[in-house]
Amino acid sequence: MQEKKTIYEKIKLHIEEGILVILLILSLTGVVISDFSPDDGYGYWIIMVLVFAFFAILLAWLQSKHKEGDFSAIIKEQSIHWSCSLLVVGGAFFLHKSGHLTAESAGLVILLILSLSTMLDGLRIGWRFSIVGLFLGSSSVIGAFYEAFLWIDIAIAIVIVIITFSWPYWLNSREDS
Repeated sequence: MQEKKTIYEKIKLHIEEGILVILLILSLTGVVISDFSPDDGYGYWIIMVLVFAFFAILLAWLQSKHKEGDFSAIIKEQSIHWSCSLLVVGGAFFLHKSGHLTAESAGLVILLILSLSTMLDGLRIGWRFSIVGLFLGSSSVIGAFYEAFLWIDIAIAIVIVIITFSWPYWLNSREDS
C-alpha cells in the first residue's frame, strides 16, 4: 500500500510541475501579447482567469483523492474563489468600457487580480500555484519599469522552473543525510 501511495505522489508531483510550466508559458505568452497589443492582452488575461481556475480545480481534485474531505466541498470552495475573481475582473472590464481605464491599464489590473487570486489559491492547493501568482505580479510591475522586461521575465521563469524541479531532489538528499 505504501509503494502504491508513493507512486501516486510521484505522479501527482510531476502533474503539478507540468501545470506550473504550462502556466508560466501561458503567462509569458500573455506578457508578450500585452506588450504588442494592449487590446488583445486585455482579452487574453480575461480568458486566463478561466484557464487558471480550471487548473486550480484540477489540482484540488488530484489532491482530494488521498485526503480527508468531500470533493464537492473542494469544488464549491474553488468555484466561489474563482467566481469572485471573475467578478472583480468584470469590474475592471466595465471600468475599461466606461473609459476610466485604457486597455493597457485594464490588462495590468486584470493581471494583478489574477496574480492575487493565484497566490491566495496557492495557500490551499500548493506553493507552486503561489509561485506562479508571484511571477504574474512581478511581471506586471517589472514591465512598468524596464524596457527589456521580457528577458527579465523569461529569466525569472527559468529560475522558477529550475528551483521547482530541483526542490524535491534537494529535500530527498537532506533526508538521506
